[in-house]
Amino acid sequence: MRNDYIFTSESVSEGHPDKVCD
Repeated sequence: MRNDYIFTSESVSEGHPDKVCD
């Protein structure tokens, strides 16, 4: 879960708002 948060953080930078979280 914590790793996912970090991955999502990078995704948001590209333009993916919590897409992995969903």
